[in-house]
Amino acid sequence: MTKINGAEIILESLRREGVEVVFGYPGGANLPLYDALKKYPDIRHILVRHEQSAAHAADAYARVTGKAGVCWATSGPGATNLVTGIANAWMDSVPLVCITGAVVSWLLGRDGFQESDITGITIPITKHNVLVLNVEDIAPAIAEAFHIATTGRPGPVLIDIPRDLQQQVAEFEYPEKIELAGYQPTTQGHPQQIKKAAQLIAEAEKPLILAGHGVVIARAAEELREVAEKTDIPVITTLLGIGGFPGSHELNMGMPGMHGMYWNNMAIQDADLLIAIGMRFDDRVTGALKDFAPHAKVVHIDIDPAEISKNVKAAVPIVGDVKNVLQQLIPQLKPAKHTAWRRWIADVRAKHPSITIPETDKLIPQYVIKKIYELSGPDAWYATGVGQHQMWAAQYFWGDHPYSFVTSGGLGTMGFEVPAAIGVQVARPHDTVWSFCGDGGFQMTLQELALCTEYELPVKFAIINNNYLGMVRQWQDLYYGGNKESVRMFQPDFVKLAESMGITGVRVSDKALVASTIEAALQHPGAVVIDFQVEDIENCYPMMPPGASLSDTIDQPKVQEPEFAR
Repeated sequence: MTKINGAEIILESLRREGVEVVFGYPGGANLPLYDALKKYPDIRHILVRHEQSAAHAADAYARVTGKAGVCWATSGPGATNLVTGIANAWMDSVPLVCITGAVVSWLLGRDGFQESDITGITIPITKHNVLVLNVEDIAPAIAEAFHIATTGRPGPVLIDIPRDLQQQVAEFEYPEKIELAGYQPTTQGHPQQIKKAAQLIAEAEKPLILAGHGVVIARAAEELREVAEKTDIPVITTLLGIGGFPGSHELNMGMPGMHGMYWNNMAIQDADLLIAIGMRFDDRVTGALKDFAPHAKVVHIDIDPAEISKNVKAAVPIVGDVKNVLQQLIPQLKPAKHTAWRRWIADVRAKHPSITIPETDKLIPQYVIKKIYELSGPDAWYATGVGQHQMWAAQYFWGDHPYSFVTSGGLGTMGFEVPAAIGVQVARPHDTVWSFCGDGGFQMTLQELALCTEYELPVKFAIINNNYLGMVRQWQDLYYGGNKESVRMFQPDFVKLAESMGITGVRVSDKALVASTIEAALQHPGAVVIDFQVEDIENCYPMMPPGASLSDTIDQPKVQEPEFAR
């Protein structure tokens, strides 16, 4: 049996798991790992400029590839800088394996230089974490980490390995099979529950499908489409469910909730059946729970039993992997038509079109985002930050390519847009990747632009620049008496910033130049940063007021009618 040091055991273990890319940053406690990298040229290392970006990039890479993303960092501040990215992956159920270097084992607990209790810190935001104290345990710990991260409800796992263990030598033996006592996720739906669900679906006159991130995670887009088409049931996709159902499909109704489509919110309130697939009834979807879907029975399909009936009581709970459950369900479904129900929704949609772009010569964000979609075609990939631009990107998304919309949902992490787009581009090196950026969020991680030059990543960055923290400003205007406190931003010259990192930068403030600029960016072989200087005051509608119900959704603000001139 071969004897190698702990750092080589880590890399050999990653190789056994099929890892091709690691996002990381070196420091004293993981230098042995970097020293061993030269022996593993098949594992590509992307040197980020901040550890938070390593986690975000690995997160996006995982969402696009369907495999676990891998990131690593040194001890102390290196490890704690990962925390926001780990929390983001935790909230959005993304498989992530994070490897941190720890101070040498004899200094643990003694407040040594750059020591932090990263396993203690991340207990609430990881599926599992472990401090390895014997070199022989490194390989089993990594094997278990990948198994836990990618099975059941996916999520992040962290392994903390002291530097001295990375230098110690041991025989390498990788576990062939992982069996963890007490960890046996249910992957198949109970046959009796499947039968009950099929019966409710057959009886429903006004059914809706609510498709969430579980569809994307399970790679169940084809199964969802088959269910919808067979039963003629409209499909509403949550923010993280976007990309789980074709954007141009006649049954695709778009997004629900706080900034979802007015017609969807009204349909949910009138429906007699909700088929919730891989979604957790987040507050941004439901609004006030006491008023949510008052007439509907609920079929709830989810891999995590803790999510079922947590927020909304399920008439038929089904625990299992979404792909497996839908495959079980499809043969039991009866073909149906819901002509009257779909006509009702279409009528509401005609009266309240929600996302009609105003006719104006001014440069408004919605126009820019929709134009990017139109000119990039259905096969491009998108990553967004958080805020108004994220909601507009979700509202206007129409792509048919599965799993092509990457965003931060549960944690709502500003700064996600730049490293996430880089992770997407690493995963899809030959495809068009756009990053929709807020001018605030962009400044949180813009240092990662340097990676586009260093690693030849042709990401196209669209900064929706309104010189405000847009969503915060909107809330201040609507609910805080217009007190715009600490929300107006001084902006650097984004074009010069891009150019300083070897990237083409363009500034656009004229609506007439939007289309030609986007087309030029698409033709450019490298990365491009476009600073779209849009109207500074533009609110995102529809909007469900905070604490209100879906029935209270504001489609568009009421315009004050001028008084009759006397």
